[in-house]
Amino acid sequence: MSTVAARFDTSPERLWVGTVSTTVAVLVIGSLIAPEAVYDSFLWHYFWGPVQADANSAVCAVRPGSTVQYLTSTVTCANAAEPVAYPGYTLVSEIGYMITLLVALIGIVFLLRQLNIGSDRQLFYALTPFVFFGGALRVIEDANDAIPSADALISYPLNTLVISPIIYFTVFAVTLAAVGLTVWAERRGIVGRYDRLLFITGIGVLTLALGYLISLVVTSAPSVEFYPQVLLSVLTGATLVTGVTWWAIKTLAPSINRGTELIGLVIIWGHAVDGVANVIGLDWMRAIGAGPNLVPKHPVNQLVVDVTGSILPVSVLSITGDTWPFLIIKLLAATFVIWVFEPEIFEESPRYTMLLLIAVLAVGLGPGTRDMLRATFGV
Repeated sequence: MSTVAARFDTSPERLWVGTVSTTVAVLVIGSLIAPEAVYDSFLWHYFWGPVQADANSAVCAVRPGSTVQYLTSTVTCANAAEPVAYPGYTLVSEIGYMITLLVALIGIVFLLRQLNIGSDRQLFYALTPFVFFGGALRVIEDANDAIPSADALISYPLNTLVISPIIYFTVFAVTLAAVGLTVWAERRGIVGRYDRLLFITGIGVLTLALGYLISLVVTSAPSVEFYPQVLLSVLTGATLVTGVTWWAIKTLAPSINRGTELIGLVIIWGHAVDGVANVIGLDWMRAIGAGPNLVPKHPVNQLVVDVTGSILPVSVLSITGDTWPFLIIKLLAATFVIWVFEPEIFEESPRYTMLLLIAVLAVGLGPGTRDMLRATFGV
């Protein structure tokens, strides 16, 4: 973007703002001038419609004219006139969200540069509680889906804030607001270091999310239980396998972690939480007295279960379960990623490197927190 900005004789930040503003303006004007083509058939069909269908527990949502109808029959949805939106993602929406993510990452780099923060490793540690918060917020959505819509804990349209993919924007907005407020507090001399206050703020929002889930248990909300042994088992198991993995790296191949150092340990632990949470949640819930085993929520988890189940005999599966290869894959993947981040990368692009490392942690610890808490609260 810097090269393009030089050609237009402007700063990369202004070019980014201009590009985003122009894109938003085109979509808004297009929705006003040609609503059926731009809004109904594109924006609503691929992006907002699936969220509405999910928020209302419908098989699909249709938009005849300017109204939205929620259908509960697969046959009726199949025969409905377009646009028809189903909960979940499509190829178009996935591409759209991927582009949005890339544009957002570039914008965040510019923001960190303007605030003159993020070039050291403290930002990574300060944002770690917000990764936990994102996973906990997803469990609030799971708890909301686990009970009849008439007794929903969070009703429409508020529940759209905790439904994927809107939940990612919600977590991003909370995190961005926290960064802005803590940096402001440091610049005003209210606190000595913004990163410490940011970490405490993350712990605060995480506590609120966990407190809400615990309140569901206390008030005997339907379909919400509490199995503390799951939480203890996942955290203990993840810490043990992380310790073994870290010892192997330091002993056999210390060069793997020359760049990330202790950040590498946190990343491995975050992905270990994801792996162990899946193993316990999918295979060992009954064994530890925590209710029925859960079902996979992600295609990769399901693929591992299917492949393992097709290769190993039933006699072996009855002892080992069929999810343990997922833990090994997560540990190997995390080790490979921290090996990629050599010291030179931190020197050349420190802010972008920090954001990438936070993203790497988030894709492991975020789903891992969700799976751990799903199993802990039985949703």
